[in-house]
Amino acid sequence: MSWNPTVEPVCPDAGPDAIETVIVPRARDIGGFEVRRALPAPRRQMVGPFIFFDQMGPAEFLTGQGIDVRPHPHIGLGTVTYLFDGEFQHRDSLGTDQMIHPGAVNWMVAGRGVTHSERTSDATRRGESRLFGIQTWVALPDAEEERTASFEHHGKNALPLLEEGGAQARLIMGRAWGATAPVSTFTDMFYADVRLEPEAGLPLPEDHEDRGVYVIAGAVEVAGQVFEAGQMMVFRPGDRISMRAGEAGARLIVLGGETLSGPRYIWWNFVASGREKIEAAKADWAAGDWAEGRFRLPPGDDAEFIPLP
Repeated sequence: MSWNPTVEPVCPDAGPDAIETVIVPRARDIGGFEVRRALPAPRRQMVGPFIFFDQMGPAEFLTGQGIDVRPHPHIGLGTVTYLFDGEFQHRDSLGTDQMIHPGAVNWMVAGRGVTHSERTSDATRRGESRLFGIQTWVALPDAEEERTASFEHHGKNALPLLEEGGAQARLIMGRAWGATAPVSTFTDMFYADVRLEPEAGLPLPEDHEDRGVYVIAGAVEVAGQVFEAGQMMVFRPGDRISMRAGEAGARLIVLGGETLSGPRYIWWNFVASGREKIEAAKADWAAGDWAEGRFRLPPGDDAEFIPLP
C-alpha cells in the first residue's frame, strides 16, 4: 500500500513556532511498574479527542508477578489499549474476556457506564514476563456520552500497515495518509504507531485540526529542534509538518483529530461534558448495586473492585 500518494515526497519543514506545546510526562510508580502520563497536561487538556495518554512501562516481572488493575468504572470516554511488548487480560461488565498482544488494539467505549479490569493472566505469570505499551482515553462527543457501552478487538493483521522510504506506520484508529483503520470512531481522528529508520522522514497528516507526536524511542528533528524519547509535541493547526529521525532511528505515536465542542471535566475514571454527569456516576459507583444499578462487575472477576476515592 502506498505510504502517502497525496503528499509530495519532499515536505518543507514548518517554522519553529509551529510547535505549540512540548509536554514532558509526569512519571509515577504504581508498585514496581512505572507509568508516564502526558495528557492531560497543565497547558493542554486534549489533542483532538484524546484526553488521557499513559505510557505503561517498559517493565519486567518475575515469575508469579504482573499487573492487577481491579474492576473500576468509566463514563463518557473510550479506552484504547495498544502494546509494544507483553500481554494482559481484559475483562469487562459486557462479558468480554480478551487477551491483547503487541500490534493489536482493544477499544472499549464506556458511554453511560462500563466496568473493567486489566490483569496479567495466570498463564503469563507462570514465567518471567514484560509489559510495554500505551493506553489512551478518547473523550466522546456530547451526542455519544449516554450511548450503550461496547467493546472491539482488532488483531495486528487487521490494522493498515503503510510503508515507504524507511518509514512504517500501523494505523490503529481513524484515517491518515490515505488509509482508514477498521476500529469504530465517533469523531474525525487518527492514531498510529510509527517506526522510522535512521534519517527517514515522516509528513504528518495535514487535514486534521489537532496533531501531536509522542516519542517512544530514539529522537526526531522538527523545524530544527530535536526531541527525544519521553516528549510529546503538539503542533499548531494548519501548518505543514515533517519530521526526520536521528542516527538511531525513532519510534513514535502520532495522534490527533477534530476538537470537541468544549472542554471536558475529569474526575478519577470519569470524563463528562458536565459536572452533574460525574456526580451521578460517583453516586452510582458508591451505591454498589451490582445487580440492578448502572455499573456491574465483570463476569469472572467480580470478587473485588476499586472503591470510590
